[in-house]
Amino acid sequence: MILRQFLHRDPVAVSYLLGCVGKGLAAIVDPVYPIEPYLDAAVAFGTPIRLVIDTHLHADHRSAGRELAAAVGADYALHASAETGFTFRVLKDGERIELGNVALDVLHTPGHTPEHISLLVTDRTRAPEPWCVLTGHTLMVGDVGRTELASEAASGARTLFESLNRLKALPEHIEVLPGAVAGSVCGRGLSGKPVSTIGFERRYNAAFGIAEAERFVAFMLENIPPAPPKAAELRATNAGLPSGEAA
Repeated sequence: MILRQFLHRDPVAVSYLLGCVGKGLAAIVDPVYPIEPYLDAAVAFGTPIRLVIDTHLHADHRSAGRELAAAVGADYALHASAETGFTFRVLKDGERIELGNVALDVLHTPGHTPEHISLLVTDRTRAPEPWCVLTGHTLMVGDVGRTELASEAASGARTLFESLNRLKALPEHIEVLPGAVAGSVCGRGLSGKPVSTIGFERRYNAAFGIAEAERFVAFMLENIPPAPPKAAELRATNAGLPSGEAA
């Protein structure tokens, strides 16, 4: 298995290359511009890019997903609930994506956005059970994703609470690989550390540790930070829709 994080500062974001070196299959998750670092990494590791996935339609930066997919002849994928002006490979909850010896299980984890997914990763050369989970902006190190950028804040928080319960049910040793770190506008108390575990976040992530739905909603409605500049426009652009039309 190959897994590489790309830590970005402008915008603050984290993207991933992962896949199977032996079979020469890779996916890129949540790419940002420029696309050349992903192309170079795929060549260096001998893992051609077969799939490009966005965990959600971003509202804080412009996604490079469709351009990267077109450049390498790969599929571009989003969850089935994504409302877009273009066609894409539809991903469904419970679906398994095969990349040689690596398997990605799709978990629909809405709340930050309605179409958000997480990807549970298994490296079958190491073990038959999952090793880590790519959580996008649903669960990050030190915080969870804000809920008012693509829905009403309270209803988004209730949805996110249920999604987080799915992640809480994972074994404590599962590594959390987030889509953002400190400096991102998509969370409030993010750590600069780009990896954690389900168990550590359950203990020390204030939002993730809340067990009651209404208390979680109240917590999420406190001190909501300003929206990212042009958030609605960016989300619409990433959805291939006229400005303001993206849900």
